[in-house]
Parts: sequence; structure tokens; C-alpha cells
Amino acid sequence: MKDAAVPASPTAYADAVDTALAAAGAYYADGATALGDDEYDALLRAIEAYERVHPEQVRPDSPTGKVAGGAAVGDVPHSVPMLSLDNAFSAEELAAWAAGLERRLGRPVRGWCVEPKLDGLDVAALYRAGRLVQLVTRSDGLAGEDITHAADAVLGLPERLAEPLDVELRGEVLLTQEQFERANELRTAHGATPFANPRNGAAGTLRAKDRAYRVELTFFGYGAVGPQALDHTELLELLARWGANTAASTAARPVRRAELSEVQQRIEEIAALRATLPFGIDGIVVKADAAGDQEQAGSGSRAPRWAIAYKLPAVHQVTRLLEVEWNVGRTGVIAPRAVLEPVVVDGVTVTYATLHNPADITRRDLMIGDRVFVHRAGDVIPRVEAPLVAERTGAEQPIVFPATCPRCGDAIDTSQQRWRCVRGRGCQAVASIRYAAGRDQLDIEGLGGTRAVQLVEAGLVADLADLFTLTREQLLTLERMGDTSADNLIAAIEAARSRPLNRVFCALGVRGTGRTMSRRIAAHFGSMAAIRAADAATLATVDGIGAEKAQLIVTELAELAPVLERLLAQQVGTAVTEPTAPAPATADPADGTSGQAAAGPLSGQAVVVTGSMTGALAELSRNEMNELVERAGGKASSSVSKRTTLLVAGEKAGSKRAKAEELGITIVTPEEFAALVAAHLL
Repeated sequence: MKDAAVPASPTAYADAVDTALAAAGAYYADGATALGDDEYDALLRAIEAYERVHPEQVRPDSPTGKVAGGAAVGDVPHSVPMLSLDNAFSAEELAAWAAGLERRLGRPVRGWCVEPKLDGLDVAALYRAGRLVQLVTRSDGLAGEDITHAADAVLGLPERLAEPLDVELRGEVLLTQEQFERANELRTAHGATPFANPRNGAAGTLRAKDRAYRVELTFFGYGAVGPQALDHTELLELLARWGANTAASTAARPVRRAELSEVQQRIEEIAALRATLPFGIDGIVVKADAAGDQEQAGSGSRAPRWAIAYKLPAVHQVTRLLEVEWNVGRTGVIAPRAVLEPVVVDGVTVTYATLHNPADITRRDLMIGDRVFVHRAGDVIPRVEAPLVAERTGAEQPIVFPATCPRCGDAIDTSQQRWRCVRGRGCQAVASIRYAAGRDQLDIEGLGGTRAVQLVEAGLVADLADLFTLTREQLLTLERMGDTSADNLIAAIEAARSRPLNRVFCALGVRGTGRTMSRRIAAHFGSMAAIRAADAATLATVDGIGAEKAQLIVTELAELAPVLERLLAQQVGTAVTEPTAPAPATADPADGTSGQAAAGPLSGQAVVVTGSMTGALAELSRNEMNELVERAGGKASSSVSKRTTLLVAGEKAGSKRAKAEELGITIVTPEEFAALVAAHLL
């Protein structure tokens, strides 16, 4: 993280302090700060650097050395102060802090606890005789705000403990990603503006009273006041036995490590899991695990000396919305894209972000020129979350929605949330043909982007079925198409006639489906004729297709009826049919698992493939690997979960391998997997 410039004068210092106080005030009120986490941390470090050189100029209200930057106040005194944590931003800073702690102790630390730093609000929950009687925010660490009215909406915070104790639980309350999305659906349905991010939502929800709707949150316990001194990992186990939710229920669960090198390894593991976790984290907390070490090290006025937060790059940043582009996809869907003032989010420079659809823009009340929150986590496409309405100057301009298709100028169907050109796939015939000819669909070698453009512009191809009517003579009319090239392309098209049903169905590009869903549908129905005849109720029985998606697929198939008729007449996708295999009731739609359950060496196994394959599997695409899994009787999945039974981990397996290790899932190399399914390799 690049630090902010150290103030060069008393005036610059005063401005920096005022900026930090305003940002902290907004952050601890409702999360709507105009500064991203990285910007605030850098500003605070710059202020601290100035104050070390000019101690006589330190303002009494400076945010340095204070819990919550001195911005939060409350009127319910805490029984024991709730402190903040000091930060480390690199392995070197972590090592320096650990060395300082061991110098203070005069001996090595007996062990370390490594746990995720959850991106929510710290709270204290007071229990009398095992019953929850009060819930209080941390605020300035000495006194907090009473939010007991919100306790019944906090999942994981028991109304009664498993034992009738007088105790105070401490932990973090946050919105999971699912809860955040649900909260914004409820807010917009009631005419309120969406929350900018999950932390903003948690802060606003905990303080809100008399709402017409209920927003659920989640509690993660990390400490307690009252029980006898226990090592930290033992205390977390005790909290769970009492009935409180802890991070032990997640893939990033707290662990004890003996050496600092092992601590750094665990930090890297949790950081790799970040994008897959169902909630936000902004770092990893490292603590001296032993109660004796904690007591001996003690605490300062703001933070304990025995714990530190290893900060990760922020996944939320603030930048400016410069303009909105409208792009037309291969199925004719018109998608808005935000053009942003470049900003570094999670270590990546972001210039563009998704805006989903026109209805989403309206719900979020976005305007050109707005300062906006941008979110990115791992490989997820960046998205614009909300504008900073309070920072508007009056110079902002409304976002203009297109009146006609931005690509072809034809009319737009605005009947659905996702707008679409009335020409549908015809608007982007080239993109549709290129997709259909791709390796994981029909695999037509020689039909790349240039050839697809030539075929469409020459009027020879308008849709997928037209490919199978092409003649050698027609191809020879194209520029730079010789006899050999024409013969090869005709042969490749002829070979595509006998592709498996799932490949042909996938090549159609039906909205609401993809490679995995196409395999499920093909396995369930066994023929194109059966798929075409299926109604919405029948489609909804396929694993992972609910009522809403089933209706979309039915509509798409009706639109594609002429193409399907011609494909059947040309014997495309009928040479190889697939046995009907309805999805078992135990399938997990959230995992993306396939419903096929044929016999084989992987029967009953839920398999995830990750990383680069080697050996006999080196040339297989991810789609071909998933097909191999299913031929061998398994269920292919795209994500690791508790239902996963086997992970095939190639080179650079990354976060999926780390999560599988956390869950105790069997992990095999590509070579081991190839031997296991050798009889099913084509």
C-alpha cells in the first residue's frame, strides 16, 4: 500500500486531521465514508509521521492513538475497555511487531492464533443467567451505543446460552454477501437507497429502529469477559459450546501455530480464501494465544500489545464515475458498463465495472460525475455499489439510457430488467457463431473471428443452423479462402454434426444456461426433441433450474424453434444422445454440481477441478475435464464446499486447494486422477 504524503506544514497537517476525522465519523456512523480503507490507513500513517516530528503541534482531537479514531461515542460504559488493533501491512512489519512482543516478554511467545479479521462492527453482548439482556456497540472503546433492539435479527448470537452464566460475549456483527444483497432488495422495495457496501449496511441496520422490514445479520464471537483466563483458541471453543457462532464454522477458521513462519503461511492461506468466503474480511488477526502471554504483555490505551491486524488490500474503494457505455452481448442483451477514474482495488487497477442493468442504475440513483464505491474481490468482476450522494456538487449529470440498440439502431425490448435488442441473436450474429464454434461447444477448427465476420457479412450465415448448409463453392467465394482451407472447414463442420447433445445445446447459447447447465439438461432429457417438448414445470425439475430460470429457457427455446427444426433436419446433435439421468435429490445447486449420476469409479463423488492439468490431462479444457468426471460417474462442481468429496489439484491450484485442505477433502494430482478414470479417457 502506498502511503499518503506526510503533511508539509501545520496547515496541511490540520487539513489531514480534519479529513481523517470526517472520514472516521462517517465510517463509524453508517460506513458511508468518502475514503477507501487503504486511503484512510495511509492518511493516518502520514498524520502519525508528522506528529512524531512535531509533537508540540499534536491536536487534542487527532485520531491517532484513539479507538475508532475518536469518532465514535456511546453512553453505555463497557465493563472492560474494547480496544482497537494496531496494523501491519507486510511480512516485515509483522515480524518486527512479533520481535518487539518477545522482547517485552523476555522469551519466545508460546504460540500464535491466526484468525480472519471480519469486516463488520464490534459489539458486546451481556448475558445474565445465560439470557441475553443487552447488546452494545464498541464506539470509543470506553462506552457504546445500546442496540439491543436489533439483537433478534442477529443470527449466531444466541438468545440463551447453553449454560446459565453471567458473561459478556464480544464479537463482530456483519452482513454476509447473501444478507447484503437481500437487504438491498428489501430497501429498494421500500423506496430506500441501497447500502453502499456490507459494512455500511451492518452499521445502518444495527442502529435503525421501527423499520417496516427486517434485515438479518450474522454474529461471529471472538472473545468474552467473565470466564477464567483461557488460551485464545480454548476460549473460541468455549464460545461455540455456549452456542455462539465463531469463525471456526468457516473455511478461514482460527488455528494455532507455533512459529512465525507458520503464521505467515496461514495468513497467505486465508488471503487466498478471501474471494470464496461468504462474508468480507479486511485482514488477518495474529494473537499471542497463551493467556499468560497476553496478561504479561498487557495493553496500551488504544490496542493490546499481544495482537495485531495484518491488513489486506481493500476490496472497496472510492472513485469517480466518468461515463456509462452500453454494450450488446451475443444474445442481444444490452449491458451498461461504468467507465471509472482509474483506482487500485485489491491490488488491481480498475477502470471499468459492471452496472448490471438499467433498473439497477435507477435503484442506485447513479449519476455521471458521482463519487462511487467500487467493489472487487479476487477474480470477481468489479462492480459499482453506490454513489456518495452527500458529496454531490450539482455538476453531476443523469445517465442517459439508449433509445435504440447501440449496435444496430433497431428497437429495444425493455419489458425485462435486462434490456435486449429486438433482433436478439441476430444483432450479434458474429459473436454467436464464434461462441458456437468454440472448443467447448462444436469445436469447429478454422472458424475463428475473421471467418465468422466474412460468413455473416457475405450473407452466408445468420445463425448456427446455417453453418451446416455451407458448401465448398460458397466458401471459395470468400477472400483468402483456398481449396485446402475450404476442404478443411467443410470437414470440421461435418465432424461437428456428431458432437454430443450437451455440446450442441450449449452452442445454441440459451440464456440462463452454460456448459455445466447444458450437461445437466442433456443428461436429464437425453435428446433435443425431449428438451424442446419440455414445459417450464418439467425443466424446473433439473438440478439447479428453478421456476424463474425454467420460464426463461422455455422462452428462449421458443425463440430458437426455427433453428432447432433446421438442426434436427440436418441431423446435428442426434448422432450421439445421452441417457436420461434425473438429478438426485441430494444435489447441491449452489455448488454447480451436475445431476448426472452414472456408475463408474467416481460414483457418488462430487469433484472439483482446479489449476493447470498435466500428464494425460494436459490437453483437456476445463469443460472436457468436467465431462470426464461425469462419464466416470461423478458430479462436476465449480466450487469447493462441504459437499465436495474430491479435488483434482493441478499447478497453481490456489484458493480452492486451500479451502479443500481446510475442509479435509481428498486431494489428488492430475496424474493420480488420470489413473483413476483411465477407462473413461477418450
